[in-house]
Amino acid sequence: MSEAPNLAPGEARCPGRTTAEIIASDGDHAPAHLTEQSYSFIGDADIPFARYTSRAFFAKEEEKLWGHVWQWACREDDIPEAGDYFVYEIVEKSVLVVRTESGEIKAYPNACLHRGTQLKPAGSCGRSKELRCPFHGFTWSLDGKLTDVPCRWDFPHVRDDNFRLPELRVDTWGGFVFINFDQNAVPLAEHLGILPEHFANWDLSEKFVALHVRKLLPANWKACLEAFLESFHVLETHPQGVLTVGDANTQYDVYGDTVSRFVHLVGFPSPHLTDTYTQQQLLDALMAEGVVEGTGGSKLLVPEGGTARQVFAEHMQKVLGEAYGKDLSRVSISETMDAIEYHLFPNTCFFPSLLFPMVYRFRPNGRDVDSCIFDLFYMQPLPDSGERPEPAEPVELDFEQSFHEVPGLDPGLATIYDQDTSNLIGQQRGFKSSLKVGETLGNYQEVRIRQLHQTLDKYLAAD
Repeated sequence: MSEAPNLAPGEARCPGRTTAEIIASDGDHAPAHLTEQSYSFIGDADIPFARYTSRAFFAKEEEKLWGHVWQWACREDDIPEAGDYFVYEIVEKSVLVVRTESGEIKAYPNACLHRGTQLKPAGSCGRSKELRCPFHGFTWSLDGKLTDVPCRWDFPHVRDDNFRLPELRVDTWGGFVFINFDQNAVPLAEHLGILPEHFANWDLSEKFVALHVRKLLPANWKACLEAFLESFHVLETHPQGVLTVGDANTQYDVYGDTVSRFVHLVGFPSPHLTDTYTQQQLLDALMAEGVVEGTGGSKLLVPEGGTARQVFAEHMQKVLGEAYGKDLSRVSISETMDAIEYHLFPNTCFFPSLLFPMVYRFRPNGRDVDSCIFDLFYMQPLPDSGERPEPAEPVELDFEQSFHEVPGLDPGLATIYDQDTSNLIGQQRGFKSSLKVGETLGNYQEVRIRQLHQTLDKYLAAD
């Protein structure tokens, strides 16, 4: 059944100007790929709620997904010097990521080969000259070689060459350290798909973590992730923003199995609004009543023939450039202010723009099918001086705590995150209460959610 007369499934779009048309009308040097659409209809069957609630399904993910997929464990900034280590945890597995004396990065299962004790405590990071078990003192070098066996006379069956710490697959991209438990997994470069090409001018390795929030969320990891994969929810969940953000005309793109994207406009009103607004009214709304810090108390004005997007982008380039010690004047309008989000399967979202410089990660909270660990990074460009600040320590938030409790987080963003996450407990409970078998997705606006499940199915079906 088609969505509208003479339209095949997936062809219908929000009436009015498209995201691509609006970015093109900015008239500057936005990357061509931002306006190149990559969508195809990939089905309309319901997604069973059991995928979010079933402990048996969760167990399959633990075995078939998390044991075989590339996932980022830490930033290279977390282990900059020889001897630095970082413990990464996924479900009930613990991984020890270390920087060796030669500068190489290695990843080991965080378990002593003697009696299994963790070599480093869960959730820890720090510096160590060697990897020594706190239980009996079996010791390995940073590159995994056995160096000490207490009472060696009692272990004639232990040989140095077969008692090395086993290594996991490890690779890096954009300053992120990725690990994989599967020795036969495809290379990270293949898993990344189009990301290296699209991020050629958005080098995440040239950014540092200026703010890190780690919050517990009361829903399955997929439901939490999916809340951030579409803009369909903006009208109902974030009504305060509809004058200054597009929502129904957001552009959605899918690239193979592992990458998807939305391009969500800022400085352009929601297509749901029927009134007409001047460019000055839009700018005033963007600037919170038009008076902003750094303009000497004067009101920013849209020149004749100009746009709110142009004036706002130029202002933000100036303000952020001064704050970051960096010349940002050559950044395009879209790359300055639009919410451009790439999802890398299974659980990470990268935002490259100046106004939305975030990275998200959603991990299961241990073996609890009903909760999730949300890591939010706020990434700031390195100053032109080249100085690299220390990455921010995580601010831990429990289920009931507000993002407004995070020092330094913009209050407007804190409100948006509180609104986003407040829906999750009701959704997880609704999954279990519904007499309907599953959720019904929009063909276009929620295509990224469908892609996530289809790729997940490929992992679950693998031998």
